Amino acid sequence: MELTIAQKLDALLKLQSFDSQLDELIKIRGGLPEEVRDLEDDIAGFETRIGKFQAEIKTLDEEIERNRVAKKDAEKLITKYKDQQMNVRNNREFDAISKEIELQSLEIELADKRISEAQFRVRGKEEEIKTTQEALNERKEDLKAKKQELDQITSESQEEEKELIRQRDQQATTIEPRLLNSYNKIRGNALNGLAVVMVKRGACGGCFNVVPPQRQADIKDKKKIIVCEHCGRIFADVEGVPEPAVVGRGR
Repeated sequence: MELTIAQKLDALLKLQSFDSQLDELIKIRGGLPEEVRDLEDDIAGFETRIGKFQAEIKTLDEEIERNRVAKKDAEKLITKYKDQQMNVRNNREFDAISKEIELQSLEIELADKRISEAQFRVRGKEEEIKTTQEALNERKEDLKAKKQELDQITSESQEEEKELIRQRDQQATTIEPRLLNSYNKIRGNALNGLAVVMVKRGACGGCFNVVPPQRQADIKDKKKIIVCEHCGRIFADVEGVPEPAVVGRGR
């Protein structure tokens, strides 16, 4: 059965009532949900940073190990060359072996330098991990406290919210899809979430702009759906008696 305009407006007003009550419950939570999300993002960022530092330390440790192996190899060669020097037959062979010993000594010095530089960088990364871990622990404590606060507020209104959502969804089924889509669109664009309003004291209940008397009379008649020409909200009715339209007097 086709609903009358009055019935459609009444259905929209009831839906708005449920949505407004849900908005109030969400408002009670304040900025807590957003603060929780921000803290979770911070924690994820710190954990990623620590993982990056740990990977860099692993690469540096591998570099240190390679240089230690290279140093040991050079030391073995020096020992070998020194043994060979004891059995040389002429000065030319002695000088050649001495040059090789000198080259391996330089390799040892270079390996020591690289090991020292890598160890210095490892200490720097470990310090950064320590600082980041401290910040991470602080964020985790903050997150724990914020979640507990949010859970407490949510649990107190959980049953009420569930019931309001159930009633809201049930009420939405009584509204034709085209009108429901318009309602949702208007509500989505409204800062206070109001898509359906009353005319109060001669003004729109959403944007507070004056509604002309003749328009108030039309709204009260409920012959068609009328929206505010300023904000686009749907007028459900006029509170009290609409102001009478001024009729021009003849001379």
